[in-house]
Amino acid sequence: MKVYKTSEIRNVALIGGAKSGKTTMAEAMLFEGKIINRKGTIEDKNTVSDYKPIEQEREHSVHSALLHTIYDNKKINILDVPGFADYVGETIAALNVADTALLTVNAQAGVEATTETAWRQTVVANSPVVFVVNQLDHHSANFDDAVNSLRDYFGDKVTVVQYPVNAGEGFDTIIDLVLMKQLKFKDGGGEPEVSDIPDSEKDKAEELHLKLIENAAEGDEALMEKYFENDTLTIEEMREGLRLGLISRAIFPVMVSSAKHGIGVTRLLDFISKSCPAPNDMPARKTTDGKEYHCSTEEPAALFIFKTSIEQHLGEVSYFKVYGGVISEAMDLINPRTDNKERITQLFVLNGKNRDKVEKVEAGDIAVTIKLKDVQTGDSLMDPKNAGAGFEPFPLPDPLYTVAVKAVNSADDEKLGALLNEMHKTDPSLGIEFSRELKQLLVKSQGEFHINTVKWYLTKANGVEVEIFTPKVPYRETITKIADASYRHKKQSGGSGQFGEVHLRVQPYVEDYKKPTDFPVRGTEEHDLPWGGKLIFNNCIVGGAIDARFMPAILKGIMERMTEGPLTGSYARDIIVYVYDGKMHPVDSNEISFKLAGRNAFSMAFKDAGPKIMEPIYDVEIIVPEDMMGAVMTDLQGRRGMIMGMDSKGKNQIIRAKVPGAEMARYATSLSSITSGRGVFSMKFDQYQQVPTDVQERLLKEYEESQKEED
Repeated sequence: MKVYKTSEIRNVALIGGAKSGKTTMAEAMLFEGKIINRKGTIEDKNTVSDYKPIEQEREHSVHSALLHTIYDNKKINILDVPGFADYVGETIAALNVADTALLTVNAQAGVEATTETAWRQTVVANSPVVFVVNQLDHHSANFDDAVNSLRDYFGDKVTVVQYPVNAGEGFDTIIDLVLMKQLKFKDGGGEPEVSDIPDSEKDKAEELHLKLIENAAEGDEALMEKYFENDTLTIEEMREGLRLGLISRAIFPVMVSSAKHGIGVTRLLDFISKSCPAPNDMPARKTTDGKEYHCSTEEPAALFIFKTSIEQHLGEVSYFKVYGGVISEAMDLINPRTDNKERITQLFVLNGKNRDKVEKVEAGDIAVTIKLKDVQTGDSLMDPKNAGAGFEPFPLPDPLYTVAVKAVNSADDEKLGALLNEMHKTDPSLGIEFSRELKQLLVKSQGEFHINTVKWYLTKANGVEVEIFTPKVPYRETITKIADASYRHKKQSGGSGQFGEVHLRVQPYVEDYKKPTDFPVRGTEEHDLPWGGKLIFNNCIVGGAIDARFMPAILKGIMERMTEGPLTGSYARDIIVYVYDGKMHPVDSNEISFKLAGRNAFSMAFKDAGPKIMEPIYDVEIIVPEDMMGAVMTDLQGRRGMIMGMDSKGKNQIIRAKVPGAEMARYATSLSSITSGRGVFSMKFDQYQQVPTDVQERLLKEYEESQKEED
């Protein structure tokens, strides 16, 4: 295959709402570029991008796919991205390397919840955006309503570049405001029949053309001067204005299409070729030490790995974009994360599962390689002379929906862990963690769809049956008052026995706490606990009642009990312990005796010290349409949430609240249901607070029942 120069490359990400026609559009773009000679359909399960069994079964994209087409002697790389919000990690990765986002909009629905989700990621990535109003062949398509909703949500920079003459069934004609011509397409696509704009459309076209020129000129001072001088811009000047405006997000052009029938697709490809930025038009990408790469072959070799997949017969496939130099086979590069050398063995350009071997890839292009030793998504591979730092990895979304997973057959435990780690490698937005505290394998995801995808791969693709359930809550235990206790451990079984007696006092840890006055404190150890909070251990022994060599054993026994609190088995925290008396035996006393005596004395004192269970509280921020605020706030109050404040942001309202973690387990699903998918939220751990009395009683009862079952 021909090696394309940087200026001949365009990188676009097809993003947008589910069911807005992205995969069908990708298919039409490949067909018009003569990459395929027959268009597949989602229903027939034969599209180039949705080639994985899960996608064919569900009839929607689950993974982003790398494709390319050729038009106007340009190579257009296409990243077809899933539309559902649960797969937002794929959108983030694609926008990180694409130079333009094609945001498809369903002409029947306008801005949908998933349109907003995709838009938010373009804002974070600072991506140029072209809106493509698709499915204009549908009988309920309404272009004006769709554009009005775009402007309503995304502002006046949304600028019509084309509009349909006959939207609805039979749609085939477009007025193009750059060319100022009427374009009539045949069903099935191809180049349009170009004619003058009919008199019936001239006034509307002139008005929109003027608005387009004004918005295109705003992106550049020189163009603005030309516009003031001549009252217009040439086609080339308009294209330059659009390109500059796209890069600076000063303009968001609106194109029209029916991808299913091929209407408008060649003109969209022409627009990408002539008006969208090439890789070297975009702002430089910086390494973590500040070095800039401008997608130039004159710069040292540098690439960024934005996606990893595991393919049958190939193994691990690394998707990358070249930011500097020319990448060729047998080239050695350095991974700054590991300082290891990686050799590029083979290079391919992809169309879904179809691949073409190439010998080299120039700056700005996107390709894949295989058989790298130790490389993961977000890594960079750099020229050995410039390998001090790589590119900044893209930010991953915080998990919103966590479940516990367990293999039905315990013999599958090891296989389950390996499969989940493999899934994390191909989808870094999926978090995998074994919680020692909860004794559960946790999968942290973006929502229920995301988890259902995990389950599909485990059960259908790999034959591992699993149970999925709500994870335990990481409660904490503490005390609210002072209590004393003593415990004697005595065991005789022939020969030397075991003997240790410990008297201790427990006290809640707070800032500026007061020390006791009825015995002296001879030594203090302060321990910051791994799970939060403190343990302060005081040696108050006088007169040699307990030998100093046994104090570490007493501390160890107390610490063991704090890892499995006396109330519910949760971690204990924020406790001060004073060991003030005890007894030893000259023969039978040893470390194990004092460890057990300390452990049991602590447990007894803890239960007499007003013990309390503490729960994690999260700062939750929810963005919802104004008309849905009431329902969301009512739901939060039902979750023991405390509303902390509200703000407005465009058409949406921001609700800030503090909510117990126990009430957030399935919140992603609930919020989506309440707001028809339009609500989004984020949550961050804030602090631990004591649970209400009724909740504590319930938790104690549940723990007692679980202990009986285990016995």
